[in-house]
Amino acid sequence: MFNEIFEDKTFEKQDFTSNFLPKGEYENCRFLNCNFSESDLKVITFSACEFRGCNLSNPKIMGTALKNVKFFNCKMLGFHFEICNPFLIEVHFENCNLDFSSFFKLKLKKTIFKNCSLKESDFVQADLSGALFENCDLLVARFENTNLEKADFRTAFNYELDPELNNIKKARFSKDGLTGLLMKYGIEIS
Repeated sequence: MFNEIFEDKTFEKQDFTSNFLPKGEYENCRFLNCNFSESDLKVITFSACEFRGCNLSNPKIMGTALKNVKFFNCKMLGFHFEICNPFLIEVHFENCNLDFSSFFKLKLKKTIFKNCSLKESDFVQADLSGALFENCDLLVARFENTNLEKADFRTAFNYELDPELNNIKKARFSKDGLTGLLMKYGIEIS
């Protein structure tokens, strides 16, 4: 079956919840204020695309490719990145709600999370070396056997991660964030 190629197109204020996005490859496309909530995005390839103000909550994304894709001001509740095509996955997030999302076992080196809500998100066994969590809420986010080498948590908050269960070599934390690293020891810091 032949997949269509869409290049340099802008999709604005479209509702893809019932009229699904056509299968194909999207290169250098912009999606502005579109609704993809629970829509079928399976095996679609997005390369150098940008999503702004979109609702991407709970989509069907098995095999979806995200190559250099940027998300701004998007609602992405329950987005299971781990079932996307992992080949060349590269994503960037600013001002996004990624609560209940999963990045399980993904290689996301140097990924930027800026001003994002990542409550109850799953980072178990992910490679987030060099990642930036700038002003991100990580309440009840799960980190276990996660590579956080050189990751930057200096302005992140509400995180709890066990230094014995994660690689945090040369990761950066603020003094205020020490509580999240020492929580399991039951000590009080004031």
